[in-house]
Amino acid sequence: MQKLLVFQSLWAMERRHADGFERSLEENIAMIVEAGFDGISAHYTNRRDVEHLNAVIRGTGLKIEGVCFPRSVEDLRLTLELASEFPVSHIDLQADVRPRRVEDCLPLLDGWARLAEEMDVPVYIETHRHRITNDLLFTLDLLDRRPDLPLLADLSHYLVGREFAFPVEDESHAQIQRILRNAGAFHGRIGSCQQIQIELSFPHHLPWVALFREWWDYGFRHWRSHAANDAELVMTCELGPRPYAITDRDGNDTTDRWAEALLLREMACEIWAESANSPTGEAGDLRTPELVI
Repeated sequence: MQKLLVFQSLWAMERRHADGFERSLEENIAMIVEAGFDGISAHYTNRRDVEHLNAVIRGTGLKIEGVCFPRSVEDLRLTLELASEFPVSHIDLQADVRPRRVEDCLPLLDGWARLAEEMDVPVYIETHRHRITNDLLFTLDLLDRRPDLPLLADLSHYLVGREFAFPVEDESHAQIQRILRNAGAFHGRIGSCQQIQIELSFPHHLPWVALFREWWDYGFRHWRSHAANDAELVMTCELGPRPYAITDRDGNDTTDRWAEALLLREMACEIWAESANSPTGEAGDLRTPELVI
């Protein structure tokens, strides 16, 4: 049976509040386990950190999304070696390069794909600003050249990066759907056309929440229609600290991000359950709900 696994980002557990207090890794892991998350997202770029992380989660049953930021093909090798020694569900590759031509990207993407196949570790290229996938249209050009490129869809970057008009035009919906059809995993964050991360619980943000629910529903349904019967889809809650989080004048979050992460997990599970009603079909045309300002 296909399963949805909901992870929590360790980066998103950082407080960065004015009081200077930060929980320990052990405290954060205890919170994540108690809340019932299936796994965590953490950097897989330093052996000592990876060893410590795996020692802390031993016996918890948590799975791992390993994050890396390679600038060359060989930069990925250490991450894959660590992933082979300390298993992960997949690698989230944020390509820390910004070529201006599609042709200059292809040797990197092909090289990373070869390494991933050699090491037998799933690697997904994240859609992310200031990365190889910075721009939505450029990424669509990459997909024209590499139609099977496995993506990790963080749609908030494209909504704010392209500053979509509201309601979102059919053309923009179609472009997002193209990204979603290549998505092997998801990052959960809700943005607007002006902010990378907005508060889920504010009533005036509900139209944006509805928009992302539609996009994720489409992505989940498409994934279910192509994945194996026993496959697992990972959705990582990634409500980041400042400067992602909007803050008050004292530099503190305007909402409880942990509480909103739990709300986001519940939302993802609801969308997954709804997608089971027609797992082999495609979502229909998307229409943006009315935005009240």
